Amino acid sequence: MSPCASPAAGPRRRGGRVALFYVIEPADFGHWIAVEDLMEKERRVVAEETLTKFSDAVVKQTGVLPILHIREGERRDALLKLLEEEPGISILVLAMGSGKGGPGPLISALTGKFYKRLTVPMTIVPGSLTEEELDAVT
Repeated sequence: MSPCASPAAGPRRRGGRVALFYVIEPADFGHWIAVEDLMEKERRVVAEETLTKFSDAVVKQTGVLPILHIREGERRDALLKLLEEEPGISILVLAMGSGKGGPGPLISALTGKFYKRLTVPMTIVPGSLTEEELDAVT
C-alpha cells in the first residue's frame, strides 16, 4: 500500500471522501497463545502507523481526513466484506504490483474468480506510474 497524491484530489472536487483500508492477516501459532497475542498487538501497531502515514498524505492533498478501516483476516475476504457492509463506498482503487509477480493476489482474485462479488467499480492503478504520470490522468 502506498500513498497516491493525485487521485485524492478527485474526491475533493466531487464532495467524496477517501477511505484507507488495512488488513491484519492472522498468524497461526496454535499452542503458542502468548506469542500469538503479542504478535497480534504488534501487527495492530504496524497497521495503525501505516494508516497514519497514508492518512497524512491524503490530508495534505485533500484537506480532509480519510476514513480508516482496519480489519483482521484474509485480505480478499476482508475487503469484500467491507464493501458489503459500507454502502457509502462508491469506487475501489487498487495499486497493481510492479514486480515480476504480476498484479498481486488481490487484483488477480478480484478480476478473476471473485469478480462477481464486487459491488462497486474498481480502478487499477499500474504500480509503474510516476507521480507526474498519475497527475496527468487524474
